[in-house]
Amino acid sequence: MKLRRMLLFLVGLLSVALAASVLFNIILIRQSRQYQRFFNGTRLSPLGLAAYPTAATPTAEADEAGPQRVVFFGDSRAAQWVPPADNAQWQFINRGVNGQTSVQALLRFDYHIPPVAPDVLVVQVGVNDLSTLSIFPHDRATIIAECKTNITQIVAKARAQGATVILTTIFPLGPAPLEQRLFATVDVPAAVTEVNQHIATLRDEHVFIFDTAAVLADTTGRVRPEYQDDFLHINADGYTALNGELLPILAEIGMET
Repeated sequence: MKLRRMLLFLVGLLSVALAASVLFNIILIRQSRQYQRFFNGTRLSPLGLAAYPTAATPTAEADEAGPQRVVFFGDSRAAQWVPPADNAQWQFINRGVNGQTSVQALLRFDYHIPPVAPDVLVVQVGVNDLSTLSIFPHDRATIIAECKTNITQIVAKARAQGATVILTTIFPLGPAPLEQRLFATVDVPAAVTEVNQHIATLRDEHVFIFDTAAVLADTTGRVRPEYQDDFLHINADGYTALNGELLPILAEIGMET
C-alpha cells in the first residue's frame, strides 16, 4: 500500500509539473508571437507615422480666441493618457505611439508635432529605452546616456516651436511579471531614477517638471496597486490622479500667457 501511494504521489507530482510546463510554454509562445508582430511592425513603420494620418490632423492655425492646445507626446504611456475633458481654455490632442523609444519619438517629432501647433507639449517617454537593460546589461551606460540626450532634444525642439513643455518624469514601474523575472529587471528602476534626475535639471521658465512618482508611487517606489495595469502601464484611475496634478500646472501656464 505504501508503494502504491508513493507511485500515485509521484504520478500526481509529474502531472502537475507537466501541466505547469505546458502552461509556461503556452505563455512563452504567446509572448513570442506578440514580440514578432511588434518587431516586424516596427520594421515596416519604424517611426509609427501611420498612427496619426495627415487627414486626421487638426488645422495648424489655432483660433487665438479659442482654447490653447495641449498635446500629449511620447510612448504608450502618453498614448493611453486619457486627458481631462476639453473646455473653454484647453483642447487636448494625443500624439503618443505604443512601444516607442526616445529616439523614435525624437525622429517623428517633426512629422507629428508642428502640424498640430501645440501651445503646451506634455512629454512622457523613456521607459522603453530603459526596459531593454535586462537584455543589454553591458550597454547600460550608453542606453541611459542616449535616453537623456534624446529627451533633452525633444524639449529643445518643442521650445523651438514656441511650445511650453510639461516634461513628466518616467512613470514608476509595477512588479515584474513571472515571464520577465527570467531576466535581470532589477536594474531598470535604478535607471529610471537616474534619467528622472536628469529630467529634473531641464526645468526652466518654459519647461515645467511633473514629478509623476509623487502621484503614482507607493513607499517602495513602485506604482500603487490601485493604479497599476501591468509592469509598464497604469490604469484609468492612475491617469485620473495625474490629471488632478496636471490641471494646476496648466492653470499656472495659463496665468503666465
